[in-house]
Amino acid sequence: MSKADEIFIANVKDIMDNGYRDTEDTVRPHWPDGTPAHTVKKFCIVNRYDLREEFPIITLRRSAYKSAIDEILWIWQKKSNDVSKLKSRVWDSWKDEKGTIGKAYGYQLAQKSVYPEGEFDQVDRILFDLAHNKASRRIMANMYVHKDLHEMQLYPCAYSLTLNVSGNVLNGILNQRSQDMAVANNWNVVQYAALLMMFAQVSGLTAGELVHVIADAHIYDRHEEIIKKMILSPVYPAPVMKLDPDVKNFYDFKVSDFTLEGYNYNDIREKFEVAV
Repeated sequence: MSKADEIFIANVKDIMDNGYRDTEDTVRPHWPDGTPAHTVKKFCIVNRYDLREEFPIITLRRSAYKSAIDEILWIWQKKSNDVSKLKSRVWDSWKDEKGTIGKAYGYQLAQKSVYPEGEFDQVDRILFDLAHNKASRRIMANMYVHKDLHEMQLYPCAYSLTLNVSGNVLNGILNQRSQDMAVANNWNVVQYAALLMMFAQVSGLTAGELVHVIADAHIYDRHEEIIKKMILSPVYPAPVMKLDPDVKNFYDFKVSDFTLEGYNYNDIREKFEVAV
């Protein structure tokens, strides 16, 4: 069993057994047929993944790691809000008439600010600090910008990343306000583990711990029975994720630079509907 499987199973069991059910509450999310999408949830789940031990991808079912990495490059490398630049169709439900998600995610990372050392956007500032100020306790990015929320198609779920260097090890904390455990939990973990690997490699560091802090970890009502079946499935050892060591510039990374070796998983046929 991979550590990611172990953590996921523990999380969803805890949520289903001990969580708060909002069945009687008025909720914003709904299913494509218009039915309210209710959840069972837990407040503040904190998970730790050590990338020096294994890459945190579940084997309970296939995790679409290539699409996940494509999306994290879209946000952090391309700093884009243009849905057409994504290979997957994950964001189609939220795109506006211009085909964008408004001033969300990558748009915010591209915004520049003035520092004593010059003008940087959020990503370039991280890269600068990792190169020149490794001891800094200020290496972070934030995409939850209140003045722009009214122009976002979806408020950012995974909204901030804080990086910290200890010796030659790069660690990160991902803060997330809301997490659909079935659809997006391992998707986000895979994304930010890959991002941590990229930042570490271009900075001459080793990727260490990824800490994932989730304020509202929930399971939707139409997902619960599938999850109950899924966590009874066989599990497999964690595969090995390799990153092309020749890439030294963050803006040169491609999805094809990641190679996942020995990935065995269960072929779960049931599809998780996405609540919007």
